Amino acid sequence: MYESDQILEWLSQVPDPEIPVLTITDLGIVRDVDCSNGVTVSLTPTYSGCPATEAIEASVVAALEDRGVSDVRIKRVLSPAWTTDWITEDGRKKLRVYGIAPPERRDRPVACPRCDSSNTEVVSEFGSTACKASYRCVDCLEPFEYFKCL
Repeated sequence: MYESDQILEWLSQVPDPEIPVLTITDLGIVRDVDCSNGVTVSLTPTYSGCPATEAIEASVVAALEDRGVSDVRIKRVLSPAWTTDWITEDGRKKLRVYGIAPPERRDRPVACPRCDSSNTEVVSEFGSTACKASYRCVDCLEPFEYFKCL
């Protein structure tokens, strides 16, 4: 029998396929681990059409099977819907260090992850993935991506 804390520790090492500096636990998409009958991991996708959902689920199964867990099930949880509020503080720090501005509520300006200036502007509402937008810092002139609020 496995303990949920041990499973969560192993899952904290599974990277997000789109932003590999983050883990799936940093994103807050691991909603529950049930070890009462095999191991069932409940995951909430970042949005219902996220192309990485199946890759993440396969990575979870592989990570646990690599550690000897043979009976792994994934439960996809759509309600409540994932929100950027679920990203951990550690995950937000990792985004900043990586050069991506973490999500901020719209009542605050998006700060540049490089120089921390709030003097930034939107270049495009569309970034390299659906969850990001392209910005530019007016002070340091560096382009950066912003992880949109959901």
